[in-house]
Amino acid sequence: MFHTWFWGAIQNDFKSGNVDLEGCMRLLEKMRINFDEDHLKHIFKKTIDKHSGDRISMDDFKAIYRALVHRPEYEELFKAYSTDGKILPDGQVLKFLVKEQFQIEANETTALEVIMKYEPIDEVRKKRQMSFEGFIRYMNSDECSIFKSQHKIIYQDMNQPLCDYFISSSHNTYLIADQIVGPSHLWGYTSALLKGCRCLEIDCWDGNNNEPIVYHGHTLTTKIPFRSVIHVIDKYAFMSSAYPVVLSLENHCSPKQQEVMADCLKTILGDKLLSSPIGGDVNMTQLPSPEALKFKVLIKNKKVGTHEQSLLRMEDDYYGEAEEVSESDVSDSEYDSDDTVSLHRSRSSIKRRQDHRSSPPPQKRPKVKKAKIALALSDLVVYTKSQKFVSFDHSLQHQQCYENNSIGESTARKLLRQSAKEFVSHTTRFITRIYPKGTRMRSSNYFPQEFWNVGCQMVALNFQTPGPQMELQDGKFLDNGGCGYVLKPEFLRNLNTTFTPRNVGGHSKPMSLSIRLISGHQLPPSSMSKTNKADPLVHVEIYGVPEDQARKKSSVIKSNALSPKWNETFSFNIQVPELAMIRFCVEDEVSLAHNEFLGQYTLPVMSLNTGYRNIPLMSKEGIRLESASLFVHVWYY
Repeated sequence: MFHTWFWGAIQNDFKSGNVDLEGCMRLLEKMRINFDEDHLKHIFKKTIDKHSGDRISMDDFKAIYRALVHRPEYEELFKAYSTDGKILPDGQVLKFLVKEQFQIEANETTALEVIMKYEPIDEVRKKRQMSFEGFIRYMNSDECSIFKSQHKIIYQDMNQPLCDYFISSSHNTYLIADQIVGPSHLWGYTSALLKGCRCLEIDCWDGNNNEPIVYHGHTLTTKIPFRSVIHVIDKYAFMSSAYPVVLSLENHCSPKQQEVMADCLKTILGDKLLSSPIGGDVNMTQLPSPEALKFKVLIKNKKVGTHEQSLLRMEDDYYGEAEEVSESDVSDSEYDSDDTVSLHRSRSSIKRRQDHRSSPPPQKRPKVKKAKIALALSDLVVYTKSQKFVSFDHSLQHQQCYENNSIGESTARKLLRQSAKEFVSHTTRFITRIYPKGTRMRSSNYFPQEFWNVGCQMVALNFQTPGPQMELQDGKFLDNGGCGYVLKPEFLRNLNTTFTPRNVGGHSKPMSLSIRLISGHQLPPSSMSKTNKADPLVHVEIYGVPEDQARKKSSVIKSNALSPKWNETFSFNIQVPELAMIRFCVEDEVSLAHNEFLGQYTLPVMSLNTGYRNIPLMSKEGIRLESASLFVHVWYY
């Protein structure tokens, strides 16, 4: 039956004779077979080397097809459930789903659905059976992905207060390179929104002709009009998610240009802009939920006066009015400010830090910085009022639920070392944004995990900078349908929680996790290879509370990127699975001292599927490598 089906599928393409490499590629695409060009070229060349010419026959194509598609590890599984090695009856398909894929709720209907969906041979499908071809297609499908299909949709309760969610957040969203001389570009906003980012940063400065501009102030980064940024946000805000977008304004504009900003926000965003409390409720005791704020854009900025005063002003013409806001300009570090490290300061920063080490810093006297806020802009701030962080105790005594703090990574790190319990308590009540320190001139990122561990909602990263930090960010927000909001675990939402990252007992059910790394398929060849070779190894890493941090490494498989086999098992004991992330990273061993990145995949531990699973691989830039994957068996209790 396979032969009849196979010849039927390809014979038309061979009517005018043998096919070349391009014809071979077209045929594989027609059969919906993913292939890596380097691997295909290598197999094709090996085939034509056996005879003269640069074309292949039908038999040659069949051999190429089998080399790419018929994986021995799949064949082994198939034969374990097939009585004749050729066919799986529906009963055996069901047995495989229950026993191997842990689909305990599967029944005869489930098995039949799998057969109908994946079996390509009509004759076999009509008999309610599955051939090896159908089994391959099922095993390569999204149903057998390591990421739980239930988590690919919005499944969490979206009716809790905003502060109960981790929120996908970007820092310096307008930059697409470094923060000293790199370009500012609208693509920064487009790409972040399409990735599901829900908190964007906009650095606003006075521009010519009374038009505010966006750039990294006091640097050579290029400038873009504020108006254009808002047009892009208006267009893309809700393309990947319906849940609210927060615009975090770093506002350096004069009151006159702040009014232009307010006007832009109102006229361009229209009804999308949230400019007054839901239902006119000015006596807020709790933040609204993401569900209640669907398709709304919130402004995060300093605010003058009360919500009541804002509502009263709505009827009046108050343009041209501004009020002063005072705040103490003290931070634990000159370079922990969300303000820019200027070009001049960046050149002297290394010398300054060396001087600091050799002599004690002089005691700073708090300077009072006065900022003028245009009432027109201030009144657009409703649930996300920027409030200077003083101390956890000060916040507990004075802070309102709609007031948010932004804390630099260095200060935040010091706080979580010294006052983790108070930090967790703070984030159960108030939205807390963490941002990279100003000395990260190349727009490098910190690891977000330690701040998620204490419940920080907006852990802002430089989305333009690839690396393990952004991979953790992307992996975390794959969860809950990729909507940009992930419900925090109960122990990070409970106002009376005693959880800290170093005191986890009784807050979570520990997990025993076993990963058997079986094989790889069509891994990217090494950049050093002239053909399709690599010496791959796999790192399996757990990120979570300090006790859960772990990293294990496979052996190196020499000269095989097409189909390396490992069959190695890695075991992990995870104390707080709700916070844990797992990262699979494939590298090429270039030398004993140097490995080259080939691909990776990161996901929440709680989103792991059990059974035989494929792990898709992503490039450094976060783009899916269509044909590359790892094959694993996952089990946990």
